[in-house]
Amino acid sequence: LHRDRVEKEYARLYEDIGLGLTTWSPLASGLLTGKYNDGIPADSRANLPGYEWLKAMLTDPKRLAIVRALQPIANDLGCTMSQLAIAWCVKNPHVSTVITGASRVSQVHENMK
Repeated sequence: LHRDRVEKEYARLYEDIGLGLTTWSPLASGLLTGKYNDGIPADSRANLPGYEWLKAMLTDPKRLAIVRALQPIANDLGCTMSQLAIAWCVKNPHVSTVITGASRVSQVHENMK
């Protein structure tokens, strides 16, 4: 969930020439929503053939522990996990664009709050 290259190696590009980062998948393929904390739902794309890499990422114990640790912060702020993740990206001064995705209209509404 932390990317050293983006956070450290590119820092001079942001500062010296004003490069703005375009953030893709701010919810980490749904991981940061918290919906995978109790396993992969049967209808998830992570269960499709060819998506074993996604299933491995979404069920990684280290990543899930980080996500679970973020839930109390979202609760304290009165927001959802999705809103917390997107807000973190939007508030980063090095980010110029946040590209979100959704599989349902309700997720689009949730992401824009």
